[in-house]
Amino acid sequence: MALAQRLDLRQAQTLVMTPQLQQAIKLLQLSNIELSDFVDREIEQNPLLERDSGPGDGGSDPAGPADGGDVPGGLDGPGGMEANGLSIDGLNGRDDGPALPPSDGRTRDTVEMTSSDTMVSSSESPLDTDFENVYGDDRFSDGSDGGSEVYGSYGERGGRSGFEDDDSNLEATLTSEKNLRDHLTEQLKIDLTDLGDQLIGLALIDMLDEAGWLVGFDAQALAEQLGCDAGRVERVLAACQRFDPPGIFARSLKECLAIQLREKNRLDPAMAALLDNLELLAARNLPAIMKVCGVDAEDVADMVADIRKLNPKPALAFDHTPAQLVTPDILMRPNPGGGWLIDLNPDTLPRVLVNHRYFARISDGARNKADKEYISERFQSANWLVKSLHQRATTILKVASEIIRQQDAFFIHGVSHLRPLILRDIAEAIGMHESTVSRVTTNKFMATQRGVFELKYFFTSAIQGADGQASHSAEAVRHRIKTMIDAEKPEDVLSDDKLVEILRAEGIDIARRTVAKYREAMKIPSSVQRRRAKMSRM
Repeated sequence: MALAQRLDLRQAQTLVMTPQLQQAIKLLQLSNIELSDFVDREIEQNPLLERDSGPGDGGSDPAGPADGGDVPGGLDGPGGMEANGLSIDGLNGRDDGPALPPSDGRTRDTVEMTSSDTMVSSSESPLDTDFENVYGDDRFSDGSDGGSEVYGSYGERGGRSGFEDDDSNLEATLTSEKNLRDHLTEQLKIDLTDLGDQLIGLALIDMLDEAGWLVGFDAQALAEQLGCDAGRVERVLAACQRFDPPGIFARSLKECLAIQLREKNRLDPAMAALLDNLELLAARNLPAIMKVCGVDAEDVADMVADIRKLNPKPALAFDHTPAQLVTPDILMRPNPGGGWLIDLNPDTLPRVLVNHRYFARISDGARNKADKEYISERFQSANWLVKSLHQRATTILKVASEIIRQQDAFFIHGVSHLRPLILRDIAEAIGMHESTVSRVTTNKFMATQRGVFELKYFFTSAIQGADGQASHSAEAVRHRIKTMIDAEKPEDVLSDDKLVEILRAEGIDIARRTVAKYREAMKIPSSVQRRRAKMSRM
């Protein structure tokens, strides 16, 4: 076979992941916080993009795109789309249609789900009305028409009339919670007067973990680091262990509890023996505890009660970080006429505008090819971002609507009626790929009448029914196991084998090891430990 060079023309179809397509896929899996940060970065880089702050701010042009107005990238236009027999209204623009002018910012993307599996627009429904505080036009008056009666000076409404009062105290308005380091440093400077001891104490403070423990503490290593004697480090540590809160600077759970018991004058020989055998207390082995401590059952109950009053993590009272509240992406509520009303949360949807007027102005002023190419590329990028945001919101609404349809019994009757569901079920129902559904359900939350749930919560594996046909959700089975354990009596504690028998009698075919796995995942102790704990409370 001869080797030679030649030219061939071939025609083939391939799927190319363009940067725009990669961006659209990336936007699907972003949470609302990550999406807001992404949009802010795009606005900084693209002069044709701007946020729509709502009506009356002067930032948007009332004219449509044909007149050089702005193109909204949020979900406030009157457009719609049809997919899988679902009528989804309230989404701005169609995928193949022209951009729409911005609305007044008061409409919401609402889908009404009825018993016939049809969703219709509920923008006219009274439940979809935004009840806001509405003020008259006189709120900015100068007082000539009575506006001063409401918007009078601060002094007239009971406050101070100005800053001329001699008794005003600015420091009284400043509030700051004291953190653990400051609290311990103040005590260190008072109790330890030697500068070298204070330096050792500061090093010990820096070594504390979140619970206030010195985990893995090595006095010799710290002494070599600071250039002092290990005995001096131990003496400073002993002094620091007397600081408030009690139990701070402990090196183990035993030492933490001992410090607090010594503070309360309750560290007697029997209590010390109990601290040396905490594993017996964790196992609720009361006979072994009585034998080790040399006390009777009544004394053991008193000792256990004293230990329960202690704080094993004393540092948690300081440096408390407030829990971050979850902002739901989908809002769901019952429809008085039957079914459910589904809204996309407007607080999590970025409202992005493409400034056509500014684009036309700078396009006319571009003098060279490089400037024209840059302006054109920025304009295309801005339009694509608006379209990607719209497509993301539409996809989230589709997936959430199908999840609600599939899990309708859960929202009506509770977790015991949660049905098995996998990503493929939703993907086939809405005509999308399974990976797309996976991205949509990542870090997305839905507010329902039963609480706020991540969309991933509704996807659970199936457990075969005893009849070989019906299947049950693993989450519903876990809930059933916990319900039975919570209702058990001290004299009739349910073992794993007994739980299997009850579940099989209810039509759930489950193995004993599966019951044990679910029980351990819910941090429920074994039947022996539960029996000891319940008997100790009697």
